[in-house]
Amino acid sequence: MRVRKVFAVLGTLLALAAVVPSGAGAAEDTQKQGAKKPTIVLVHGAFADASSWNGVVERLQRKGFPVVAVANPLRSVTGDANYLRQVLASIEGPIVLAGHSYGGMVQSAAALGNPNVKSLVYVAAFAPEKGESALELSNKFPGSTLGDTLSTIDIGDGSKDLTIQQDKYWQQFAADVSRKDATLAAATQRPINDTALTEKAGEPAWHAVPSYFVVAGKDKNIPIAAQKWMAERAHGRAVVEVEGASHSVAVSHPDTVADLIVRAAR
Repeated sequence: MRVRKVFAVLGTLLALAAVVPSGAGAAEDTQKQGAKKPTIVLVHGAFADASSWNGVVERLQRKGFPVVAVANPLRSVTGDANYLRQVLASIEGPIVLAGHSYGGMVQSAAALGNPNVKSLVYVAAFAPEKGESALELSNKFPGSTLGDTLSTIDIGDGSKDLTIQQDKYWQQFAADVSRKDATLAAATQRPINDTALTEKAGEPAWHAVPSYFVVAGKDKNIPIAAQKWMAERAHGRAVVEVEGASHSVAVSHPDTVADLIVRAAR
């Protein structure tokens, strides 16, 4: 009888041991929680929408990263940055921000003072210094042919919305993307208000936050010389040049862009 009671007690203890985590197991769980991957927040620029990040999103999600591709209003640097700032405030834990084109203007402002933003990735994007505008930066070096491809929409408040003429979109914006995909992007592009391109930037976050750059070798919107110059000025941790890439480098080379974002997230 006593032997049976001993075995019964041992059985109960083993069952409890299986249910209650040991100190080592609890420490392991805590370690896993501490190693939570940062959320990747992607900010599109002018003449595009959040779907322009689809290839990058797919690759980041496969690697286990939570991703948010923000719908950038494209109304003004200040207003767009305020919107992005609210999106960032809704996210718990560390964040890596990646912006394309004008999205670089927005993320540079929105990340300022946010301790959760661990790094900034500029993808064929503006990395402005205080007092600079997107228009000024795009014209700082020769090579941009964007102005000749634009159409305007008078929106009744003294400002104009700008779009790229659909028949010129492929060669201007996405020459290394299939014509079919470029035609779809031209039809679904979001216009930007002209005042957003002339608004001067405030203090940029890249002064305090590590930055990474993808530069597009055959960009007709932001000349590669301007992209390299901004990357050097910001002391970018890494600068990846994609030879032959159009302004739509995130669409045509999603692996390269995703790999740099992952590097920035480490």
